[in-house]
Amino acid sequence: MKTLDALDYIGKLARKPDAHKGNTGKALLIGGAPTMAGALILAGKSALHSGAGLTLLMMLDPRSLGVVTNQPELMMHDANQQQPDEALSIIKPTIIAIGPGIGISELARAWLHAALNRLGPLIIDADALNLVATHPDLLELLRQRTSPTTLTPHPGEAARLLSCHTDQVQEDREGAIHALVRLTHAVVVLKGHHTLIAGPGYETVICMQGNPGMAVGGMGDTLTGCIAGIAAQGLTREMNLFDATCLAVQLHAMGGDQLVKKQSGPIGLTPSELSLEIRSLINHWLSQHI
Repeated sequence: MKTLDALDYIGKLARKPDAHKGNTGKALLIGGAPTMAGALILAGKSALHSGAGLTLLMMLDPRSLGVVTNQPELMMHDANQQQPDEALSIIKPTIIAIGPGIGISELARAWLHAALNRLGPLIIDADALNLVATHPDLLELLRQRTSPTTLTPHPGEAARLLSCHTDQVQEDREGAIHALVRLTHAVVVLKGHHTLIAGPGYETVICMQGNPGMAVGGMGDTLTGCIAGIAAQGLTREMNLFDATCLAVQLHAMGGDQLVKKQSGPIGLTPSELSLEIRSLINHWLSQHI
């Protein structure tokens, strides 16, 4: 198993002098059911700070559409007022990330069904994974996809997909990720201590960065947003979704380590701080190597 070493991909994010928002990618993130809007907002801020040219949030809780007063760059949409298939055709996102705070309602299922049916890169996280685990039709749609797809399960979500116990996943993490790749035909990020990444045709890699201060709610949402933000740019610059996923995982873990060095952790380290640290890492690398 190789150690994750993806930082050279940052060079593909360098922008030409005539760059504009239309060629730096459009990320659409779907989720934010009642009481869980924060998950979608964290993911959206992470996508924005990771460099997506446009970041749109499709919010399932209409009461939460006005809560992001400190980040007006995020474009808010009411998922209840649009037909999923039609909305995706109109928005034409570079990449979709679905799952942060989405819940398991029929509305969530409808949006996931539409996202799985649409051609184009897709990231699936959180309760969207639980919906796949409990609805065979959604799993079959996932397996049949021809467009690049990344799944980001934590051990509990991985266990639900594999119909086993979380302890079994943790006892053989490499075996579990290979089983997930076989099951879903997708790139899989098995989160946790020493996160693993694997996918069809790719060698498994292990991330050696990260720290226990990152064991706090919202860190997974920040990772999903980071993957979306980097992929939104990278997919227009000859970076595939596997490479974008690897880079995001490494930046996410390194950002957590940097915050600990600054004594912003391990205790009290927050996902909101992490998305800003990821931005700093990207720009520092570009300034040193471009």
